[in-house]
Amino acid sequence: MEPGASVRAVRSQRVLCGDEIRPAVILIKDGKIENILHGVDVGLVASAEVLDVGEHLVMPGIVDCHVHVNEPGRTSWEGYWTATRAAAAGGITTIVDMPLNSIPPTTTVGHLREKMRAAAGQCFVDTAFWGGVIPGNQLELRPMVQAGVVGFKCFLIHSGVDEFPHVTHGDLHSALQLLQGTDSVLLFHAEREIHQPLGDSGDPCEYSTFLSSRPDVMETEAIRMVTQLCQQYQVRCHIVHLSSAQPLQLIRAAKQAGAPLTVETTHHYLSLAAEHIPPGATQFKCCPPIRDTANQELLWAALKDGDIDMVVSDHSPCTPDLKRLESGDFTQAWGGISSLQFGLPLFWTSACKKGFSLADTVRLLCQRTARLCRLDNQKGSLHPGYDADLVIWNPDKEFEVKEGDIHHKNKLTPYLGRTLRGEVYATLVRGRLVYKQGSFSQQALGTHLLLSHGCTQASL
Repeated sequence: MEPGASVRAVRSQRVLCGDEIRPAVILIKDGKIENILHGVDVGLVASAEVLDVGEHLVMPGIVDCHVHVNEPGRTSWEGYWTATRAAAAGGITTIVDMPLNSIPPTTTVGHLREKMRAAAGQCFVDTAFWGGVIPGNQLELRPMVQAGVVGFKCFLIHSGVDEFPHVTHGDLHSALQLLQGTDSVLLFHAEREIHQPLGDSGDPCEYSTFLSSRPDVMETEAIRMVTQLCQQYQVRCHIVHLSSAQPLQLIRAAKQAGAPLTVETTHHYLSLAAEHIPPGATQFKCCPPIRDTANQELLWAALKDGDIDMVVSDHSPCTPDLKRLESGDFTQAWGGISSLQFGLPLFWTSACKKGFSLADTVRLLCQRTARLCRLDNQKGSLHPGYDADLVIWNPDKEFEVKEGDIHHKNKLTPYLGRTLRGEVYATLVRGRLVYKQGSFSQQALGTHLLLSHGCTQASL
């Protein structure tokens, strides 16, 4: 069966049904899961429409709710065509595009429509959109909710691009008041500027110099403010890309007090450690920064304990020149890591050694991310009535990340040459085979996902 085909049934000896792996056939009708039959008898379905994947594992497609596609405006960095192909190759069936670093950013209804026009006909997987909160755009928030964004993102520190300025305390109070009663969610880049004593600036080519410029306390103080606002307004709040374990006590206390707070971390904070970053290796730079191994172990523990709710890519690519590889200057390089295609194997490579199950993987990479975006009525689970979004992969097979296999527009990533565990064989989006063994469907088969009055609508 070739990419682009409509699949009526997927048969495997290994289908993840809840917490159990068993032989099953997934029947598909009109892009939805019609039924899951235990055993491998496909009944009356024509054999030409049955995708038999043998011993490959079948589970829900990944929902990556933190992706910077950068189109329109910065298509030399990334774009919908390349980003969503990379997603499909990584078993991701839904992405949610951040409101920056596109130009214009998604901070008005008009800008949302401009972004959707840019994405039309280019998405190989389903795509939803975050709106942005910036100073002065409060009157756009409710119209953007009505237009279908899944929520909003703001920065408490300079975003890295001038067209998406960070908010003030007053902006946050206004935004949260407006979002009350909408069931929307406000995402926070949770770092705040602090006054640090002046000292030796250090060698800009040493990673430790950059790391010391973004200490843990910047996250702690930002999260302290977020937890207070979340409890005050009882609007859903979400911490993006938690890198420091120090604020975990604040997070735990806020959740126990009833705050509607969720937290994500990323594959790079769980996979990479500061002490192993070579001098000048600016492909490792991101904000907040990658911290040390001891901190990383605390993040894994928090993930197991439920203090961290989900894991995402925070795919944030740029052109190679912006990484300043020639000078190796961490202080001048763009902060962002490209990893969209490799999220599933990155997670599984470490998680399988730390006692996490495949069911945990679905919970952390599929179900919780879908729930954050209110897409969990159709995405992230294998149940009748849900979209037939499937990743078919071999969790035991190892592979090396090679430049020629990367489908992101810019190939620079800290994972080049790394051996990962878990190779994606095929990806289905609403019953269509969009990726199989290195090949893609000729057409981009994804849709735009817009929320409306509590329901999700697909918009071609």
